[in-house]
Amino acid sequence: MLRQTTENRVDVLEAQVTELQRLPERLSAVESEIVQLRAEIRVEFSAVREELRAGDAETRRVLRLDIAEKHDEALRFMRVLHEDVIGRLTLIQEGRPARRTRKKA
Repeated sequence: MLRQTTENRVDVLEAQVTELQRLPERLSAVESEIVQLRAEIRVEFSAVREELRAGDAETRRVLRLDIAEKHDEALRFMRVLHEDVIGRLTLIQEGRPARRTRKKA
């Protein structure tokens, strides 16, 4: 019985040693995959940064156009209001008698 147990134990140990002998090869494969992954991540992050920069530039362009449009709209509105005030002042002046100036003694 002891001999069979010893044989089994030797078989198990041989299998473990075989697996351990393959370990450096497997670690090299994992290391290679990690290096490849890092390179891919670096490329993707660079692409994302470029997209963000392009998006920022586009956003600034759109905002400049929007601000210019709002500015022009505000100027038009101010002109309309100015003309309205001038018209109202004219109507007020037409309804009043002319002012007499006082003579200084």
